[in-house]
Amino acid sequence: MTQFVIRRVLYMIPTLIAVSIVTFLVIQAPPGDYLTTVVARLEAEGQYVDRGQLDALRERYGLDESVWVQYWRWITGIVLHGDFGQSLVYSAPVSDVIQERLGLTILLSVTTLAFVWAVAIPIGMYSAVRRYSVGDYAATFVGFIGLAIPNFLIALILLYVSYRYLGQSVGGLFSPEFVDARWNLGKVLDLLAHLWIPVVIIGTAGTAGMIRVVRANLLDELNRPYVVTARAKGLPERRLLIKYPSRIAASPIVSTVGWLLPSLISAEIIVSVVLSLPTTGPVMLRALESQDMYLAGSFLLVLSVLTVVGTLISDILLARLDPRIRYGRR
Repeated sequence: MTQFVIRRVLYMIPTLIAVSIVTFLVIQAPPGDYLTTVVARLEAEGQYVDRGQLDALRERYGLDESVWVQYWRWITGIVLHGDFGQSLVYSAPVSDVIQERLGLTILLSVTTLAFVWAVAIPIGMYSAVRRYSVGDYAATFVGFIGLAIPNFLIALILLYVSYRYLGQSVGGLFSPEFVDARWNLGKVLDLLAHLWIPVVIIGTAGTAGMIRVVRANLLDELNRPYVVTARAKGLPERRLLIKYPSRIAASPIVSTVGWLLPSLISAEIIVSVVLSLPTTGPVMLRALESQDMYLAGSFLLVLSVLTVVGTLISDILLARLDPRIRYGRR
């Protein structure tokens, strides 16, 4: 196991270098740059654009240099100084822009994950144990509905229903009076009152998919010879279910750690835009639309690093959970 971890960590270095290069090239692929986007928007509004000022800004941000020079300046700043560069859209350091919304993003993602696991695992186990029962058919039907309807569509329907019939808006994470207020007990309670709405919307598809995964894996394990043997020896059904097949069937849940870490940062971008959530998702979308290369590139690089690290953690947890998994050479 130790050799496996060391090899994977060493493999991560060239992988992350390649990811950083591809990320920066993809951001630079569209024609023009951030200033080109700004000029087009201003000219469409009929405003005058000072070309001399644009040239000065282009020189200031290094936009007049080659792609490789810009990449080298960006990546060396991250590796040597922890400097992700300056956001062109927000006129602030990238780290400050991300940090400003990072706390609420992590809170939303962790709460959504807890909701998915708390709902999907018991329902999936019940569907497997009570196969072809009324409850199983109901869970399967709801699961297919949850997988078929996009999260952002559920958010739009909820917005319409709440405004049309209830006369209130479900957007955002705070009431208007608490948006700019200092953190206190009232603001925390207001956050909790609004938090369940995006949690249910974002977690719908994940819950539906996890129910199907848990049910399928547990059904595959219930008829294994070791389960039949344990049942023949008189082991109580509930203890048998928890001790043996449920442990093996939990492998797909543990493997989700690979995409859990990046989801803590990105959250659900489209749902965040629809519900006007103050998370990092809308910031990333705006950075991509405006060709803010340092902000967008830093987002994508952080997500890539978290994906690689999460995959390593999930592999280690799988090896500890399932003794049939072994890493190493014979």
